[in-house]
Amino acid sequence: MIKCKPFLRWAGGKTWFKKHISDFLPIDGYNQYHEPFLGGAAIFFHLQHSPAFLSDLNLELIETYIEIRDNVEEVISHLKKFKNTKEFYYDVRASKYRSRSKQAAKFIYLNQTSFNGIYRVNLKGEYNVPFGYRSKNFFEPDNLRLVSQALQGTNISQCNFQETLNNIRENDLVFIDPPYTVAHNDNGFIKYNAKLFDLEKQHELSEYIDEIKARGAYYILTNAAHKVVEEIFTKEGDSMIGLSRASLIGGKSAKRGAYKEFIFTNTIVND
Repeated sequence: MIKCKPFLRWAGGKTWFKKHISDFLPIDGYNQYHEPFLGGAAIFFHLQHSPAFLSDLNLELIETYIEIRDNVEEVISHLKKFKNTKEFYYDVRASKYRSRSKQAAKFIYLNQTSFNGIYRVNLKGEYNVPFGYRSKNFFEPDNLRLVSQALQGTNISQCNFQETLNNIRENDLVFIDPPYTVAHNDNGFIKYNAKLFDLEKQHELSEYIDEIKARGAYYILTNAAHKVVEEIFTKEGDSMIGLSRASLIGGKSAKRGAYKEFIFTNTIVND
């Protein structure tokens, strides 16, 4: 297995879940691996199962993964010229590049040097997150090369989660990590995701899971620990397990602590 780590910062990323994932994998193994909400891909990089189908609705994100897989040295050559300064950041943020490799470098650079690594666009679809004043080095070429190796042979596509059903077969495993609609452990809604993934989408996701099960495939779903989520995704014969994790998202003044998340799955046999 190639020892690499996610090359993007991603809100709701599942690096914390890596130490738990082995408890949820099918006992008898699985065939193809699917991840329809790719984000930072922490679980894929941890498992590196082949064959793998990786997808997301975010076109810029997916094009970046494809360029890292297919043209990593070109992306690295562009990143070498980028600087972690406020002036350079806003120049890059305002720029549009024809080169796919340079556009991928831009995506990585903005992700690593922006405020909290949030992906947010305005009504025109333009990235509008401010400069983050981060001292950490945004450029890790050796890891990018390892990521490229790990991505070789993977199927990477831009699509909504429903479209991924075309590739799901019996005994496949689908790891599902959608944008969270409701805040953890309370009754509040996450405003940032109100339009991206509302409650209607959560219900559509529940139907998607029903179709996965009908095909004889496995699923592992992570979601916020909230009574509404429990009502939507509780399914007869499946398991729901609560896990606590540390909150890693937010600025220095943000309240941080232990948050509970729900894991829903049909990989664990209930007695």
